[in-house]
Amino acid sequence: MTKFLVIVESPTKVRTLSKFLDDNYIIKATYGHIKDLPENRLGVDVDNGFEPEFIIIKGKHKIVEEIRKSSEKVDRILIGSDPDREGEAIAFHVAEIIDGKKDIRRILFHEITKRGVEEGLKSITELNENKYNAQKARRILDRLVGYKISPILWEKVSHGLSAGRVQSAALRIICDREEEIEKFVREEYWKVDVILTVDSKGEFKASLEKIDGEKIKITSQEEAEKIKEELKKCLFEIKSVSVKRRHIGPQPPFITSRLQQEASKILKFTPKKTMLLAQMLYEGVELEEGTTTGLITYMRTDSVRISNEARESARNLIGRFFGNEYLPSSPRIFKNKSTAQDAHEAIRPTDVNLTPEKVKPYLSKDLYLLYELIWKRFVASQMAEKIVDTRTVEIIAGRYTFSAKGDKTIFDGFAKVYEEETELEEEKGILPDIDGSEKLKLKEVLLEKRYTTPPPRYSEATLIKSLETNGIGRPSTYATIVSTIQERGYVKKEEGKLMPTPLGRTVNRLLKQFFPLIVDVDFTAKMEERLDLIENGKKNWVKTLEKFYSVFQEDIEKAQKEMKNLKKEEKPTDIKCDKCGKDMILKWGKNGEYLVCGDKKNCGRKRNVRIGDDGKIQLVEEEYKGICPECQGKLVEKSGRYGKFIACSNYPTCKYTEPYSTGYLCPVQGCDGKLLERRSKKTRKRFVSCSKYPTCVFITNKEPTQGPCPECGSPTIFTSKGKNFCLREGCSWQSK
Repeated sequence: MTKFLVIVESPTKVRTLSKFLDDNYIIKATYGHIKDLPENRLGVDVDNGFEPEFIIIKGKHKIVEEIRKSSEKVDRILIGSDPDREGEAIAFHVAEIIDGKKDIRRILFHEITKRGVEEGLKSITELNENKYNAQKARRILDRLVGYKISPILWEKVSHGLSAGRVQSAALRIICDREEEIEKFVREEYWKVDVILTVDSKGEFKASLEKIDGEKIKITSQEEAEKIKEELKKCLFEIKSVSVKRRHIGPQPPFITSRLQQEASKILKFTPKKTMLLAQMLYEGVELEEGTTTGLITYMRTDSVRISNEARESARNLIGRFFGNEYLPSSPRIFKNKSTAQDAHEAIRPTDVNLTPEKVKPYLSKDLYLLYELIWKRFVASQMAEKIVDTRTVEIIAGRYTFSAKGDKTIFDGFAKVYEEETELEEEKGILPDIDGSEKLKLKEVLLEKRYTTPPPRYSEATLIKSLETNGIGRPSTYATIVSTIQERGYVKKEEGKLMPTPLGRTVNRLLKQFFPLIVDVDFTAKMEERLDLIENGKKNWVKTLEKFYSVFQEDIEKAQKEMKNLKKEEKPTDIKCDKCGKDMILKWGKNGEYLVCGDKKNCGRKRNVRIGDDGKIQLVEEEYKGICPECQGKLVEKSGRYGKFIACSNYPTCKYTEPYSTGYLCPVQGCDGKLLERRSKKTRKRFVSCSKYPTCVFITNKEPTQGPCPECGSPTIFTSKGKNFCLREGCSWQSK
């Protein structure tokens, strides 16, 4: 009887596979990569075909030895690492550590279920050298960028900085958006609405669209008030009523980027968390004693394709659970984008009959929520269209034209299970059943002052969407890109939005100046395409690296010679120190430019500044926050690595500091503490807690706002996701 050694990446997969394979199979885990480039040197021979020096990762020697010994006991070796480039690299590195005389093959598991394992065993294949070459090229590219640029940043800017090939392009996208926001000039405009009554059918709101048949923009209150007075004298008549029926189809099952975006919007999961949870659902969950199975298909994919079997299973479930009216006449088949690799199916449940309710008792809260999201999206993708009637009423009042729109759902279709949240292009309310013959009467004219808004900052979800649209990164890298730029301190997340830090903006400016290719979005996208061509056997990986390195090396040499040393650079200014009267010096730090007194030894006074577009230095006025309890100096607000804090203005003579107070009182009954703004040292996430800790342990990540609570009188209430809450124990008040 033939003996097999199956090698996978994680111990969870080992446990799941052991339920489906008999005693003829030994199963071992690599616990991720077993080889990588060395940490303390480049590890790439650029003069000899970019030959990489892959060595066994520290701490993995015992695992490697165990795999070697197990390989001696079997006839065939099947490497079942993940079916992507990283998995292929693991497969090649495993093959390298095992005696080459052994029969080594590749087995691909697109789902860790009994069916998925059986299909894998039927389709045993060779190791894919082209896919490994693509991974190797990516790893070497990233190493060249990181190990060549980082030392320059250490020398010129600050020790410990690093530059990543794809992450730098993502940082540029965020910095470019911040520049757009800063340059945006806000303009005032006015919205004019009317409340109209319709015979006995009720009332509705209509918006001013045109004056004398032309669209105009109302830019002042005076103009708006003049229109209001004119409208009071006008006769309002219905000009036309139209009803447009729309048949709205469901979205396809999730691909990786869409899953990360929806999990971020709906569940507030970071992309990194989403992928960790999805990996657990893919590798296998114990549903009941002795029954372990993967609940979803492979989670790194850019394809919306699903198998015929999965499609039919979904249709059968829809017919049973919701009725035949929710089944389209024929199965839905979605088309992939032209750039999709289509190596794996879309992300879907491995068995649609394992409903979220059935598996809920066996899953943690977060695993359940993600599985429910994937299950609902998949089922909805095979359901009937949603049918909506949009009624548009055009109204004439003298020289003014108004419009009102309302949606009426005729049939909910797929929306009964799942509907992706979208931003409506226009406001739609509920309209009475108007046919055009009704008489209208003006009830009220509403004037609302508004301002044009700048483009929004990116959230993690919208950044991933931008990366995908621009062709930067691949399903396996989106989460890493987003988390890396935050972990490096180049980007911070505030209220769900990504903002570049002063450090991030400085690094981005230097990279744009000296390494334009690295931060060029189009170049980064084209490099991703070249890696895809290497994987498909259409490009040579060494020639691709040679072409990149010839240009990159020139940029390195230029940067080494011409990049200014910000750590040493000091610019004299004519700004006088408000403490000793000496001239102040402009310096650069991780939190941006700042002024320091020229008499560093005796004074050392520092001031925060802002550099205007014209290059002028603007002092950031310090807000006094009280008297220092140690020296009776003035306490001022400062910004540091972990956000705002309060410090004595007599620093460095007095080094007293305290956490930043939000100005709101603790909501706990009987506590007179203040709410302090803090940041987690590990994740840098903002939260507020009571100043009386550890006597009072109140803590929340919700935003404090002015009270009192209308029910219990708490001095502070809190806001989150557009709603207000009272967090005093025993009070459940919240705004509607």
